[in-house]
Amino acid sequence: MNKKTVKDIPMPELKGKTVLVRVDFNVPMQDGKITDDTRIRGALPTLKHLKDAGAKLVLMSHLGRPKGVTPEFSLEPVSVRVSELLGTQVKMAKDCIGPEVEQLVSSLKDGEVCMLENVRFHREEEKNEPNFTSQLAKLGQIYVNDAFGTAHRAHASTAGLAGHLPAYAGFLIEKEITYLGQVLSNPKRPLVAIIGGAKVGTKIDVLNKMADVVGKDGAMLIGGGMAYTFFKAKGLEIGKSLLDPDNIETAKNFLQKAKENGIRVLLPVDNVVADDFKNDAKKQVVPFDSIPSDYQGMDIGPKTIKNFEEEIMKAGTIVWNGPMGVFEMENFAKGTLSIAKALSQSNAVTVVGGGDSVAAIEQMGLADKMSHVSTGGGASLEFLEGKTLPGIAVLLDK
Repeated sequence: MNKKTVKDIPMPELKGKTVLVRVDFNVPMQDGKITDDTRIRGALPTLKHLKDAGAKLVLMSHLGRPKGVTPEFSLEPVSVRVSELLGTQVKMAKDCIGPEVEQLVSSLKDGEVCMLENVRFHREEEKNEPNFTSQLAKLGQIYVNDAFGTAHRAHASTAGLAGHLPAYAGFLIEKEITYLGQVLSNPKRPLVAIIGGAKVGTKIDVLNKMADVVGKDGAMLIGGGMAYTFFKAKGLEIGKSLLDPDNIETAKNFLQKAKENGIRVLLPVDNVVADDFKNDAKKQVVPFDSIPSDYQGMDIGPKTIKNFEEEIMKAGTIVWNGPMGVFEMENFAKGTLSIAKALSQSNAVTVVGGGDSVAAIEQMGLADKMSHVSTGGGASLEFLEGKTLPGIAVLLDK
C-alpha cells in the first residue's frame, strides 16, 4: 500500500496529540440496541494503537440516513459499546461541531477518548462544505481515516479533512486495500471471481474489470438475479424471473468480449424456480433452458453448485461479491450458503465483499475462515471496479 498509515507516525509524536479518527460505526440497530458490532471491532486495532501511544482520540462517524437531528440515529448507544470493547470510558459529545464540543475535546487527557455525535446530523457533511470541514478540523492535529465503508464518498469527514490536517490510513483501511489490491494486481492464480446480485447494470463495471484480471487460467462464476438477464441475452425463456431489460445488450456484449478473449464465464446450468416470490412457494429444479413461463428463478440449482464448487477448489485466489439467489428466504438460500461453505474449505486466498455475501458468511459463522471479509459494500465494489476512492486518494503518500 502506497499510503502512509498510523504506523508511519513515530509513537513519541502521537503522545498528547489530538487525533480525529473517522470510523465506520454505521451499525445495524434494533430498538436502540446494536445487533451486530463487527464494524466497531474492525476499528479497535487502530484505536488501541493510538490510545496506547498516549494520543487523545476524537471519533467521528455517521449512522443511518438522518434528515437533520434525529434522536433514533444518535451515536450514544455506539459510544457505550465502544467503551465496553475498548475498556475505557468514551465521552459522548452532544454535537460534532461548536464551542461545547471544542470544550469537551480540549478537556481530554492523554489516552482519553470522546465520540462526536452523528456527522450526518449536519447536511454540510455530505456536501463536503468548507466551513463545516474547518470547524471539524479545529478539533484535532492529525487526521486518521479508518472508515473503508465510506471511503468512496467525498464527504467532509472522509475526504475534506485531509485538506486541513496530516492524513493517514488506519489499520482497517490498510488491510482492505492490501487484500482487494492483491486481487486486482497480484493474485495467486488461478483467480476465480464469483459475482452475484440482482442487476447486470449495477455489476457490469466489476464484471468487466474481473474479465481483465482473471486471465485464461481463471474463471468467472455468475449467479443471482442477473443470471436471467444473461439467459435472455442468449435468447432463452426466463419466465417471470428478474430481468434487467436495459442491459440485455450489455450482457450480450460482455459474453462476446469474454469469448473473444478466452475468458471462461460459467452461468448456472440449472435453477431452483418457484411459482411465486415467497418462501413457501411451490418450487422445482429445472435446467437453465427450461424455465416454465409462469415460474421465476430463485436460486442456483444443485448441478450449478457442484460446478462452482469444483472451480473454487482449484482456485489460488477467490473474490466473491453478491448472493446466488434470494438469500433472505430460507428455501432459496442454499446456493449462497453452499458457496460460503466451499470458500471456507478452500486453500485459496478468499476475499468477500458486498452486504449479502458477507451476511451469508456471518450467518454461518465462517468469517474467521476467510482471508478477508470486507467491511465496505459499496466501497469494495468500487475498488474492484478499479475506481479511485476519494477517502483514500487524499491520504498522504509514502
